[in-house]
Amino acid sequence: MRFLAVSLRHACRNMLLTWKSQCMTLFTVSLSVLIFSFFYLIYANAIQLSANLNDDLRLIVYLDEEPSPPMQEQYRSKILKFDQVEKIDFVDRAQAYARFEKMLGANSDVLIGVPKDFLPASIEVYPIRSLDSLSRIKRFSDYLQTLPGVLKVQYGKEWIDRFHTFIQLMRVVILLSGALLIMTTTFMVAHTIRLTLLSRQQELELLRLVGATNNYIRMPFLLEGALQGLFGAGSGMIALLLLFNWIKLQFAGPATGSFPFTFFAWPVTCLIIGIASLLCVIGSFSAIRRFLRL
Repeated sequence: MRFLAVSLRHACRNMLLTWKSQCMTLFTVSLSVLIFSFFYLIYANAIQLSANLNDDLRLIVYLDEEPSPPMQEQYRSKILKFDQVEKIDFVDRAQAYARFEKMLGANSDVLIGVPKDFLPASIEVYPIRSLDSLSRIKRFSDYLQTLPGVLKVQYGKEWIDRFHTFIQLMRVVILLSGALLIMTTTFMVAHTIRLTLLSRQQELELLRLVGATNNYIRMPFLLEGALQGLFGAGSGMIALLLLFNWIKLQFAGPATGSFPFTFFAWPVTCLIIGIASLLCVIGSFSAIRRFLRL
């Protein structure tokens, strides 16, 4: 315990002696964490949005005639043979007419004299709400089109394709920002620790001459890297929280009320800060390891 206290005191002294480079490192780490977390927050909310889709994520299979109960079972087995789904509903002509009449509301009088069986029977297929189902829905539609008696398969193709493209783009951006986070944190911390080592080279050489172990020399710099990561990542997450609340306040309204956007849960926030701190420790370790080899 005393060893950690002494090492922490030396680490704080090192940070005060090189406060200019420390501030630059903290700013770089904060900015890297902010960029990565911002895009990851958008991606996480997009995932949540895809899981909360209602009737928008469904395929409507129009049939040339109403299927009998045995035929319904055949359709059901063929659909499940291709992919697992949440629900399969068979809608006959009467149900389709009732839905259409309800949709028209006060204008339902336009249906006077129209036969109640003019709408085709259909099958409503609800895929499992996930990103994988969004990527397979086009192939699912093509498969349903090959079933016997199918006139047409309809689904929200345009917005689903755009949403899936957006998710794929966000994945690429997250990977790039994650690589940026790794490179900037490890490089900047290693550079700052290297400056500290150069400024204290004579003192460290003296410690080695009087018998100080490598762990005794190494620990303050490892703690310095951990503190840089902790303060830098914490500042980045606080900045992201402020930005999130500002954006949420600016765009608050009925449009966003049905799809509430949420901030990271505490475990995710702590995980991001912990990973950033670990990367800073790795950068510090790489710098001190080269010095100890000299």
